[in-house]
Formats: sequence, C-alpha cells, structure tokens
Amino acid sequence: MKISRILVSQPKPASDKSPYFEIAKKHNVDVVFRPFIKVESITPKEFRAQKVNVLDHTAIVFTSRHAVDHFFQLCQEMRVAIPEDMKYFCITEQVALYIQKYVQYRKRKVFFGSTGKFDSLLPAILKRKTEKYLIPQSDVHTDEVSKLFENNGLTHQEVVMYRTVSNDFGPDEKFDYDMVIFFSPAGIAALKKNFPNFEQGDIAIGCFGPTTAKAVKEAGLRLDLEAPTKTAPSMTAALDAFIQEQNA
Repeated sequence: MKISRILVSQPKPASDKSPYFEIAKKHNVDVVFRPFIKVESITPKEFRAQKVNVLDHTAIVFTSRHAVDHFFQLCQEMRVAIPEDMKYFCITEQVALYIQKYVQYRKRKVFFGSTGKFDSLLPAILKRKTEKYLIPQSDVHTDEVSKLFENNGLTHQEVVMYRTVSNDFGPDEKFDYDMVIFFSPAGIAALKKNFPNFEQGDIAIGCFGPTTAKAVKEAGLRLDLEAPTKTAPSMTAALDAFIQEQNA
C-alpha cells in the first residue's frame, strides 16, 4: 500500500517544528490533524449529583491539563471560590506551571512529580498525610491513583469533572485517507460511531499504546503499525520508518 494522505487523530501541533511536519516534507505526504474525540465539562447539575463539596478538601490532585481546565471552569460556573491556601499536586511540572492560568503560582502550595508517573508525585503527598485530597477525573479512568491513596491510608475523594465524547464528522466531511493514526480506545469507538459500516480495505491503521492496539483488534480491524517499540519509541519515529518501507 502506498501512503500519500495520513489522518492523525490529534489536534494540530502548536509548533511548526513538530516531527509530523518533517515527515510530511521528507516523504512528500499530506498529514491532516483531525481529533476523533473531544473533552467536555460535565454540567453543574451532574457535578452536584455526585455530592462532592470542593471546599471540604485542602488539596487538589491534577493528572492532566484537562483536569486543571475543567476543575477551575466548573468551580467558576458554580461560583465556588477556591481559598488562597489550597494546595495543588500535579503529575508533571508542565501541569504545575499550567495552573498559573487560573491561580498565582507559589512553590509552597504547588508540588509536582518528575517522571510523568504518579509514583514520582507520591512522596510529596506522603509528606502531607493530613491533607484532604480531591482528585478531578474523566468519566473514563483507571483505578491506579485511587488505589495508591487507599493503600497509603490517605483521605481522598474522586470526582468526575469532564468526559471524552466523539468529535463527530460532518455529512460533507470527506474521509479520503490512506492511513489513520489513533492514540486511545475512545478514538476507535468514535470511528465506529461515525462510520458504522467502515470497511478498512487498503487503509493502514497505526496506533500508540497497548490499550489502543487492543481496541483496534477487538473492533475487527487490521493493525498495520504499533508504537512504541524498542527501535521506535515515539509515534513519529514509527511512522517515519513505516512510510519509508511502504513507499519504497
């Protein structure tokens, strides 16, 4: 199969230095960015139904920038004033710095992990066992964080503040791609929702991560490219090699 037009199911990179643009130029292919999914806040009514009071907590745990955005936006909608002494525990430094969009950044109340994995944030949390932690989450999440809190006897409460939904294709929106790249099982579900009679044929499917690969196979689709691998730790590295081989 010859690859000339690729759909990457993510938002367009903010920087022109993205490896995707280098791939497009190197192989003379068209790379289109079009998310299959989008994240939206739950409504204040849906939040209240969970019977969670934000102000009962002294610390917020953020595992993504989505969590930051939807937490503060929902609080604003419900007119919940976050106290100045609220503490924030973030999965990465990038997420910690992102908080500045909503609150004044102070090192004494913002803590972050070093690896992007929750294990690296846990020591900072364990030093502050008396805090009452609130964990904003998506409607689809794993139990990893809650189990760590439970196993360490930490007072915490989880709350759904946002959800992932299909970013539906319009009736006049063409689907004329030689390859589609997915990054989550939700993307596969959105493909099936938008195109219930989808036939893969010669369309190559690539994905990132084992859970997405599993979703591709369970949907009865052929998986042509999977990342990461030992030789291609990123999606772009794997894609570069794949196009090189297919278009040789």
